[in-house]
Amino acid sequence: MQYSHRYPAYPTQEVAGDLERHIDIHRQAYNYTRYEYQNVDADTIGSAYKHHSRLPDWKDDFPVFTEVNAKALQRTVTRFYQNLSGLKSLKEKRHKVGELKWKSPKEYQSITYSQHGFKLKNTSGRRATLWLSKIGEIKIRYHREIPDESDIKEVTIKKETTGDWFVSFGLEREEASLPEKPDVDLLDANNCVGIDLGIQNYIHTSDGKTVDWLDLSDEYERLSHEQRNLSRKEDGSNNYERQRRTVAKVKRHIQQKIKDFQHKLSTWLVREYDAVFVEDLDVKPMLEGSHNARNKQDAAWRQFITLLEYKAELYGTHFVQVDARGSTKECAKCGTETAKHIWVREHACPACGFECDRDANAALNVLQRGFDELGLGWPESTPVETALPTDTDDFQEVSAKRVVETGSLGV
Repeated sequence: MQYSHRYPAYPTQEVAGDLERHIDIHRQAYNYTRYEYQNVDADTIGSAYKHHSRLPDWKDDFPVFTEVNAKALQRTVTRFYQNLSGLKSLKEKRHKVGELKWKSPKEYQSITYSQHGFKLKNTSGRRATLWLSKIGEIKIRYHREIPDESDIKEVTIKKETTGDWFVSFGLEREEASLPEKPDVDLLDANNCVGIDLGIQNYIHTSDGKTVDWLDLSDEYERLSHEQRNLSRKEDGSNNYERQRRTVAKVKRHIQQKIKDFQHKLSTWLVREYDAVFVEDLDVKPMLEGSHNARNKQDAAWRQFITLLEYKAELYGTHFVQVDARGSTKECAKCGTETAKHIWVREHACPACGFECDRDANAALNVLQRGFDELGLGWPESTPVETALPTDTDDFQEVSAKRVVETGSLGV
């Protein structure tokens, strides 16, 4: 499996200058790839592999391309074709898309070294050194170790809009080295969980736990304040640039707080349970069609689901995404569908009389659909019989602050 680790980087002023120059050369290479794709005979291009064979001619015609690492230059050409493939995929799904555009300096702020041309050194403490071919050594904050069983396949260094540098290591781990997942036929229903991605709570689990939303009101208040200050600056002035970076740092702080919360929550879930089932949500129309779009954006549900998926592989946990349609309307006990307005927070089935919290009912439906996806059906000791209303003493509600601060749900 493939995943990545990201670290803050601290290049010296001289090395930072070299990095910026290399990034700009790669930007020119990306734009020239786009030019040739549109103007050169298709027999000699059309794929990243074919286009790589043109690089020696590039270096003869434009000596500036000899200043950067050869493998990194190939990776830039590949980057264009990966973007092109993503565009074609969107077109096949009938999305309205244009064509890949020419990249300006502000739009191209990273380079990737693939296979070789890099080396990670001095990793014994909280600091480490990354060596990049034709650039030199860069100090990084090595806050978590790269596992011995994972190989570094590529390295990406990026300059954020804040002016800070970050390094991402693309890691690959052999399937044989991953923890073995529990046998599907031996899964215990009490050690499996369905997760409803909620409105009142961030998540609601099928075994009666909720995790609150993050309170980002202070952060958004500061962001609004800094954005108002930015609007008063003259565009292009030094004051404008300083304030733009301040706004970017506040935005990044919000994003980091959300991702930190998601990392800790997803890690707890895959460690706690043998199987995790979650709704397969189409987030885009939810953001476009709701007055609550900012909260849903803060939820970053697709990002959370992606974290759950790759961490389930790392920790040997079954992970299944299920169809989300009707999970709120359908009764988890008898299957009768009952329409509910968004403000109705309790589920009361008119057919069988089953009552519980609306999100708890949805989580139980997700659990049942997860078992169906694994081919197990609904277990004999159905969790519906022990579903907890939110006003009982045994119901467990966890503050998002506890997740962010301690990394544990304390349950």
